[in-house]
Amino acid sequence: MLYGIVAAIAALLLTAALAALLRMFALRFGVVERRRLRVVPMLGGVAVVGGTALVAGAGEWTDVAPLGADAGRLLVAGIGVALLGLVADLRAVPLAVQVGGVGVAAALTVPYGELGLLGGVLGVAWIVFVTFAFVSLDHADGVMGTVGVVTAFALSGCAAAEVMDGTAALLSVLAAALTGFLMQGRPPARIVPGRCGALFAGFVLAGAAVVVHGGRETGSGVAALFSLTAVGLVDLALAARGPGGHLAHRLRRGGLTSRGVMVVIGAAAFGGALVGLLIDLGWVEPSAAWWVAGVVAVVVLVGGVGPFSRPRRPYPFPSPGGSAPGPPNARRARPQTPDGLKIPPPDRLRIHSRTG
Repeated sequence: MLYGIVAAIAALLLTAALAALLRMFALRFGVVERRRLRVVPMLGGVAVVGGTALVAGAGEWTDVAPLGADAGRLLVAGIGVALLGLVADLRAVPLAVQVGGVGVAAALTVPYGELGLLGGVLGVAWIVFVTFAFVSLDHADGVMGTVGVVTAFALSGCAAAEVMDGTAALLSVLAAALTGFLMQGRPPARIVPGRCGALFAGFVLAGAAVVVHGGRETGSGVAALFSLTAVGLVDLALAARGPGGHLAHRLRRGGLTSRGVMVVIGAAAFGGALVGLLIDLGWVEPSAAWWVAGVVAVVVLVGGVGPFSRPRRPYPFPSPGGSAPGPPNARRARPQTPDGLKIPPPDRLRIHSRTG
């Protein structure tokens, strides 16, 4: 108990400090991406990976909280996936290569002894799907981190109920690391996780979910898995409809602020995770997941009805020719970071465009 508290505090503070340091490094070397009218530093995922790996590795090395074979293999594979994401943040990596890399890592962590060959293949597909659902969530400030914190805490409870102490410890450390990252990544974000952080968090959470529920009955296991990851699946389904289809974008067009979007999506993730945890503990029947599935269906169907983008308002009024004149003596403002720090000239920036 004492080690868990110390480990959580250490992971939180270490990740927050690493995020602040890596933010300056990213600005110095132009590792940034564009979100709306802001240029935001990347490399926040390196802080999450570093905080999680160092604290969890310290517990394993000192034998105070050994991870065990399953959790240790999951952490190593997650670091490999994070390295692939870091390369994708710095260079253009085809999506097929990213999917293949995540698939190979998933194939090395799935418990085939409990799932069998067919179940193992389905588990690999599920891990890949959920991992990229977390990548999809990283299109708005703070959303992926908030969903990750909620899911990690719920999954750690599931692992503790199954007496998987190593997996529970790893998930608790990941939740604390994501919380520390949110100290810098909440709206307006001072740094974003990028593919590195999204792939790492999504892979560890999805892999841990398969490992924890591998030995359970099919009905309750599938119901809990679906409920725990419902928000990410909704976002991925909406994003597949076209540009601007992410859940966060639709909520912004509905009038919510960036922080409001983070709170609403976090609350939805909490509801789904709570249902999954209660199913896993046996306090509710697996049929409770049908309520989650119903909400998911309504959100996906209704969310696909509205327009993908709001019409732009002319400034200051439409001209007779139909085009809107620009403001007099207008000068294009240089992109700035949230706190107004100077960034390198455009020729030294490697900007990844994001619409969220």
